[in-house]
Amino acid sequence: MCRLLAYLGSPVSLEALLYQPEHSLIVQSYQPREMLSGVVNADGFGVGWYHLQKDTEPFIYKNTLPIWNDINLPSLSRYVESDCILAYIRSATPGQALDFCNSQPFQYQRLLFIHNGRIDKFRQTLYRPLRNQLGDEIYQWLGGTTDSEHIFAFVLSQWQAHPSKSLEQALHVALLKLAEMAQSYSTYVYANIVISEGKRLVASRFGTKSPAPSLYWTVKDVNFPDAIVIASEPLFVGNWNSCPENSIISVGKDCDIRIEQI
Repeated sequence: MCRLLAYLGSPVSLEALLYQPEHSLIVQSYQPREMLSGVVNADGFGVGWYHLQKDTEPFIYKNTLPIWNDINLPSLSRYVESDCILAYIRSATPGQALDFCNSQPFQYQRLLFIHNGRIDKFRQTLYRPLRNQLGDEIYQWLGGTTDSEHIFAFVLSQWQAHPSKSLEQALHVALLKLAEMAQSYSTYVYANIVISEGKRLVASRFGTKSPAPSLYWTVKDVNFPDAIVIASEPLFVGNWNSCPENSIISVGKDCDIRIEQI
């Protein structure tokens, strides 16, 4: 059931975030501790980051290899620095293609999106209903077949339909509607999500049945003293807080965390 990681704060190298912690995302790819299903996360990975000086769309590096087998990532990680990073390792749902179109992070303009969870029996239940609620632009933007990308598309459609709403509000509405749809089609949804536009993180820990997948945050830890880190599993021994179930967490570079129940 995948693992994710998001960082916002003072500039840091990808190496410091992906490789150096004792329970890094690399280690979680082959030795996760808190997955609800699956054993390893060997079905690809992706990293997205924002430029430190230029106001531009984010950069993404993806592969369908297990993260431990990518020979380019260690060198790239030593070179790239950013103050906003989203990373993801994949444990693919059976039946979903192992290709770049289905690899996260997903990007729409300046937004990056990562998701850990699932819509159970997605193709048989919410696939068509979700697509029917998308606006033309977002429908045409869809490139893959995963429940994750469709959830992102649904959030985007909710936001575009109500442009006065904040991203947090659009995510809140989308998750409530997903829960209603899941009940109607006798399925369930797990939606641990992080969305960013480079200046803040908006995250959710959400499930229509309990327990929701694990999600933690730590702020101004000694390892990253001027930052917040959100992760599926703690990366190191420190002051990690478990995100409340069915909640939305939003935080900017001031590290002032706001938590709202769904």
